[in-house]
Amino acid sequence: MEEKPVVLVDENDLALGTMEKHEVHRRAILHRAVSVFIFNSKGEWLLQQRAKEKYHSNSLWTNTCCTHPHPGEGNHEAANRRLKEEMGINCSLTEIFHFLYNEQLDNGYTEHELDHVYIGITDDLPSINTDEVMDYKYITIDELINDIEINPDRYTVWFRKIMTQYEQKFTGL
Repeated sequence: MEEKPVVLVDENDLALGTMEKHEVHRRAILHRAVSVFIFNSKGEWLLQQRAKEKYHSNSLWTNTCCTHPHPGEGNHEAANRRLKEEMGINCSLTEIFHFLYNEQLDNGYTEHELDHVYIGITDDLPSINTDEVMDYKYITIDELINDIEINPDRYTVWFRKIMTQYEQKFTGL
């Protein structure tokens, strides 16, 4: 399957062009990303474990889904697309914040992203795409914060960054 290019951006999220996804990660070029968090009506977070075959951060736990918007695709549209592709879920999503980060990955690649973070609430159970997702679980925020503190290497680097942002913005931790 041919990979679509990702959108290169400046620190103000102004689109500067496009480039192939693997090249962007090899060269650590700033690009646009979207991360989605789904909660159920009990307030539990839906996490996914990335498939073993993923080219980076494989088998790690992370947010419900994430992606790079395609050229010409809006962030909200990309978030909805990827939620359906990876988890088989449709629900209303709202952007709650965005942030910029630059971190080395486990395979010599770098994530240098301006990440738009979306949330949604649904009790619909996932129907996972096994090419993308190995497993999923629901977890309370307290259990999640505790496990990230004890076992940070079980989670993707961007998920840990998002959790830090979330805690600062919404829990005052």
